Amino acid sequence: MEIEPGTAVLFGDEPCPGLDLQPFELLDSRTRQQLSNIGSGPTEGGSTITHQYVSLILLNADYLAGEEELVMGGTTTVADRLNEARLAVDLEEQMSKEEILAGYLNIVLLGRQNYGVEAAAQFYWGIPASELNIQQSATLAGVVQAPNYYDPIGNPEVTVDRRNTVLGTMLRNGYISEEEHAEAVEADLAVDPQPVQSGCIAAETAPYFCDYVQRLILADETFGETLEEREELLLRGGLRITTTLDPDAQSQAQQQVNDTVEPGDSSGAVATLTSLDPETGDILAMAQSTQYSPEDDEAAGLTTMNFNVDATYGESGGFPVGSTLKPFVAAAWLEEGGSMDDVVDASTTDYDYGEPWEASCMPGGEIELLPDGDADESDSWSTTNSIGGMTQDMTLDYGLFHSVNTATVATANDMDLCAITTLTERLDIRSASSGNLLTPDTPAFVLGGIELSPMTLASAYATFANEGVRCEERALLEITDAQGNEYPVPETDCEQVIDADIAAEVNDSMINIAEQGAANGNPAFPMVGKTGTSNTGSNTWFVGSTEGMTTAAHVGRWEDIGSLWGSTVNGQYYEEFFGSTLAAPMWNDYMNAAAGNYPTGDFPEAEDSPFDDRRSSRYGSSDATG
Repeated sequence: MEIEPGTAVLFGDEPCPGLDLQPFELLDSRTRQQLSNIGSGPTEGGSTITHQYVSLILLNADYLAGEEELVMGGTTTVADRLNEARLAVDLEEQMSKEEILAGYLNIVLLGRQNYGVEAAAQFYWGIPASELNIQQSATLAGVVQAPNYYDPIGNPEVTVDRRNTVLGTMLRNGYISEEEHAEAVEADLAVDPQPVQSGCIAAETAPYFCDYVQRLILADETFGETLEEREELLLRGGLRITTTLDPDAQSQAQQQVNDTVEPGDSSGAVATLTSLDPETGDILAMAQSTQYSPEDDEAAGLTTMNFNVDATYGESGGFPVGSTLKPFVAAAWLEEGGSMDDVVDASTTDYDYGEPWEASCMPGGEIELLPDGDADESDSWSTTNSIGGMTQDMTLDYGLFHSVNTATVATANDMDLCAITTLTERLDIRSASSGNLLTPDTPAFVLGGIELSPMTLASAYATFANEGVRCEERALLEITDAQGNEYPVPETDCEQVIDADIAAEVNDSMINIAEQGAANGNPAFPMVGKTGTSNTGSNTWFVGSTEGMTTAAHVGRWEDIGSLWGSTVNGQYYEEFFGSTLAAPMWNDYMNAAAGNYPTGDFPEAEDSPFDDRRSSRYGSSDATG
């Protein structure tokens, strides 16, 4: 399998074993010629090498179709042999001897499940086939005859004898000199087994994105009716997968998350960055400050859990999103006919249990505010703000700009809660662990106590950047197998889910949050966004966009919900910890480095914008903490 982000090979520059000509072409010319002679000789129906190559191709095809369990030898019936002979004759009319030998050497078993000379060279000596010396090349040439018997590791004595037989043939045919022969036959096998890691653990770039792509394929019946069939195709089909990943953006994202929170940091925190193209839904980057490893050692920052996506595709339950949910409350208010200049009473901090809240989609058209956990039923639900002096009347715009909790709750109290969840449903905002849509069972959800994945938030915020048009996240651009068969992949799938003017009006408020807050009044380009901090202080966010890139930045704990207040993260002590502490600066630094490769124009202005000058906040610099 070979996965490409855009046009760059994800697994490095060395060619993969399979039906690719490159590994053989890198061999020394004398070794190529000698390998051509070993076991060759004309037969009716083509040379032995050609016949064996045809047999291996057919058997490999049977294996992929689930008709053979092992690729160890050819088929056995007379009809099979006659068919192979016919195909061998046809093949020699279409391919040169060199091409046939190249194909053969890149599919033949060379012991211990190593198929092809490149895989064998890497396994036995940890070098590419292009760097094999004479004795190493002769060893592999000898192994071809009986891979299980001539095992350089398990049966070195007979392997040396077989190698020396090959070297003698090379000398007699003039392919090596007496001196070269003498030196080669005296040499030890010098085998240094290097078991090659396969799959995403071997990916040099974006292993978590690689894992995500694998899971997409394994879950899609396009690639096989059963999971077993899809696994066979993925592992043995020689798939070439072209993806949406931007290698430059991915490199910048990985650098930023590692610089923000060192992998295995003693704080127990992790940093993630997830980027999308708002106009297409294409995933551009997916990074987290852990090392992809099946060992799952939190202390060392080792895990295969992908924190960027939900449990279905990454086994992560997501993180509480805090105030990043507030723009959706504002958008629902606007859809109900309100304005960002409407005044709400943010002085109320307590709401009595038993009080009804309008929820037209619930039985009876309302929900009753109930105590949570151990709260006394006689008590009330109390909300607080992170900034003092905010319990007063204020506009929605002011409340969103300063991330005032009491303003958001007052807004929800003055409207139909189902208007909010209807909007979040259109944005496909779902629990990362259960996959369930949000429900208005309790008004506390408007403050972001729900646990979402960074991908979900990035996709929802991309809708604001794309004038209310939501595009499904997309990772795959093209998939072909070793035979050149092309598999269908999802097309760009976009739908207008929020009125463009409503998206613009919310953006008018978020422009100043991003430009005055995250960018400290010095934005590199027009941007929108919002901070978020979970109720416990365990997880922090900044999610926002330029015209051509939306990114969710997250810094938080991944094994417990203990507060990050009073913690030392990446060597720096923090008495307080908000979305503005690390997530927003990381977002801004990353966007400055990566977003310039995409459109960075102005966002459309709302017809009813609360700003005379959208980039000169009427509230001064943002002190919103999330």
